[in-house]
Amino acid sequence: MAKELILVIEDERAIADTTVYALEREGFDTHWSATGADGLLQLENKSPTMIILDIGLPDTNGLDLCRQIRQDSQIPIIFLSARNEELDRILGLELGGDDYITKPFSPRELVARVRSVLRRHHTSAMYAANHAEDTSEVHTVGPFEDDAEQMRIRYKGESLDLSRYEYRLLSLLLSRPNKVFSREEILERAWEEPEMTTDRTVDAHIKSIRKKLKEVDAESDPIRTVRGVGYAMETSIF
Repeated sequence: MAKELILVIEDERAIADTTVYALEREGFDTHWSATGADGLLQLENKSPTMIILDIGLPDTNGLDLCRQIRQDSQIPIIFLSARNEELDRILGLELGGDDYITKPFSPRELVARVRSVLRRHHTSAMYAANHAEDTSEVHTVGPFEDDAEQMRIRYKGESLDLSRYEYRLLSLLLSRPNKVFSREEILERAWEEPEMTTDRTVDAHIKSIRKKLKEVDAESDPIRTVRGVGYAMETSIF
């Protein structure tokens, strides 16, 4: 069985060496890129299983690089950063990151987070495959068309560029229009390992989904916030 390949995009040699050593000791293959440009090239050439991405690269911002990668790929991404600001973590999640680790970090924690993200990613792929077997129909709710087989949602005729958890969250809201889903219920039903995430993760994903919906229709906000509880898909504005 082939080893899983982790692409490490990190300009600090000492941190890259520590990361590579910790991963290879646990049985992963690795490739190190010191710049965002080389990282993109290796992503195309080597088809890695996951990316560990430093935010502060010399030639680009890691968040911008993640945004660029997400245009074509849903590969799992873990951010590395010397900054521990909540806004940075939330922004990383909004852009499609799967986890966020602050430097300095424990190599054991890094490996544990890598395994956790890969486990969630593999489970998500199985979920998609099993869900596709259940139905090949497109579920329509007002201006939304939810294609479960393709894990794709169209809004007012426009295909939304959603991460896998954004898709699962929005699909959950569409499955029961007007029902208020609590944050805890959303985590339990849309995330494979809800105990590894927080309520703020749900809020960050909702914020990202709303932004993408407003890119289609700036005047409409079909997701209703119930303060202190959660969110609902509001059909009265359709």
